[in-house]
Amino acid sequence: MTAPARWRSGSVAEIGVLFGFAADTLAASWSAVIRRRFNVRETVHQMWFLAGVTALPSILVMIPFGVVVAAQVGSLTAQIGAQNYSGAVVGLLIVGQAAPLVCALMIAGVGGSAMCADLGARTIREETDALEVMGLPVLERLVVPRIAAAVVITMLLDSLVMAVGITASFLFQVTVLNVSAGSFLTTLTDFAHLSDFLVSQLKSAVFALLAAGVACFKGITVKGGPAGVGNAVNEAVVLAFLLVFLANVGIGELYALVSPPDGGF
Repeated sequence: MTAPARWRSGSVAEIGVLFGFAADTLAASWSAVIRRRFNVRETVHQMWFLAGVTALPSILVMIPFGVVVAAQVGSLTAQIGAQNYSGAVVGLLIVGQAAPLVCALMIAGVGGSAMCADLGARTIREETDALEVMGLPVLERLVVPRIAAAVVITMLLDSLVMAVGITASFLFQVTVLNVSAGSFLTTLTDFAHLSDFLVSQLKSAVFALLAAGVACFKGITVKGGPAGVGNAVNEAVVLAFLLVFLANVGIGELYALVSPPDGGF
């Protein structure tokens, strides 16, 4: 078998194992809830950790991003004489796209890499095997709490990032571009509906599921000792980014079909 053929075969096999891991994790989550064995303490610990490592970086990324969006939108609307609608455009961009994507990238790149490294280290030290020998399911004890914590924190982080991004855009347009504060807020509230915020929260939850699931999968199935852990972290981050972008396109297209835009400005 040639090298490209072996690579394709290995990739297909890994995708199959990943789907199997997702199904097993879903079953473990259901079992943990039904049998009241959900590890609340570990979930809270992971939530605290993820919030600590992702909150400040997300804010620091979103502030300049909001300013850049405000500057670009302000320049475009000024050219076509639609400055009064800059608030709507900024709000829809930040709420619908920027906020959930920033949160997903932080969870995948910062939180996910840490989760993968932690689980990978436990795996190569055979701690996961020891848990199974003692009758403690690894998925229930280690994986489910991390995924649940990632979903909760990402949804909370999405709300924070939305507020920071819209505030940064508002202040920049009002103070630098001399856009009326009233027109900015009016168009923002007119065109940014509750459904947009709900879809943003849905996106953040799905992105967190994908990023945390991939990170846990790579950590649990790591091979090759400490070097294998480093490779697993890199693979987890890249694969999580890819899945997040694909999911973003899919959810965006589905939302456009279910809830078409109101019409032109």
